[in-house]
Amino acid sequence: MIDSEIEVNGKKYVLKDSIKNVVKATLKKGMRYVIVRTYSAGVFAGWLEKRNGKEAKLREARRLWYWKGAASLSQLAVDGVKYPLECKFSKPVDEEVTEVIEVIGVTEKAKKSISEVKEWEA
Repeated sequence: MIDSEIEVNGKKYVLKDSIKNVVKATLKKGMRYVIVRTYSAGVFAGWLEKRNGKEAKLREARRLWYWKGAASLSQLAVDGVKYPLECKFSKPVDEEVTEVIEVIGVTEKAKKSISEVKEWEA
């Protein structure tokens, strides 16, 4: 939980050190829960097992096809989504992705939000 929030002119801000502590709390067997953006395969949220240059191995990864309630991946990684019923996240699978261009640590709050989005399927 983020315990160091301040509000200025109606907007909430989180102190930088608080985010670092929350991200550290999302460890699982030495893995961090992250959002990974790739060049052409899309965006994934999952446990980062290994990264080698532009390749990453993710455990229990969900492809994030569509989200509502976060203006950017950075906000999604900190706050999660505001409208989970309107999001489209795949079933979790173990995944090896290439052309990784961004890896963002996820807070416990956001991880919980992502996990609560119903699995999207055809």
